[in-house]
Amino acid sequence: MADLRSFIFIDQLQPQTMCYLGTWVRGSLPRRGMAAQVVEVAPGLDIEPLTDVALKHARVQAGILMVERQFGYLEVHGSTDEVQAAASAVLDSLGALASDAAAPQVLASRIVTSLDHQHAFLVNRNKIGSMALAGESLFVLEMQPASYAILAVNEAEKAADIKVVDYRMFGATGRVYLSGREADVRQAVEAAEAALAGALAGGRR
Repeated sequence: MADLRSFIFIDQLQPQTMCYLGTWVRGSLPRRGMAAQVVEVAPGLDIEPLTDVALKHARVQAGILMVERQFGYLEVHGSTDEVQAAASAVLDSLGALASDAAAPQVLASRIVTSLDHQHAFLVNRNKIGSMALAGESLFVLEMQPASYAILAVNEAEKAADIKVVDYRMFGATGRVYLSGREADVRQAVEAAEAALAGALAGGRR
């Protein structure tokens, strides 16, 4: 039986979160404001039959289907009702509840204020989102399971005027890089950490 590592409902994909996703997604491109469901399981190949269930039980579009070493990932998007129908079908197939998913564990959460120009240059070499600029504050966050990164970013973007520099939602750990004015970044931090705490308590956003 598959181990349900994460089961993340996103009520509305935010513009930067959605656009960043679109830079490397290999399936259907999401649109701003769509709902999305992210599923992470182990072993990785168990995501294949779950994808079949989701796509046959609801009118959703698949953006991500990935098997990465130990873990498998699925992201589907569409209207709220259809995404929730697909999610319910996946849970029924697993014989699981959303609350059975592993709670996110924050491994690192730091703010770097007044970013040095050399530091900004180094950060930007590895990003595919917006550019961090010298003088801005930079928020870095690392958690596991990795897929919770998209939840943290989406909720941070809802709450504050920040730039999504990078987020990685696959592998052993997830990572988030956000930048902007210090006050905005601190507001984003609160929202991101609150989203993860809500998931920790078994809540779905």
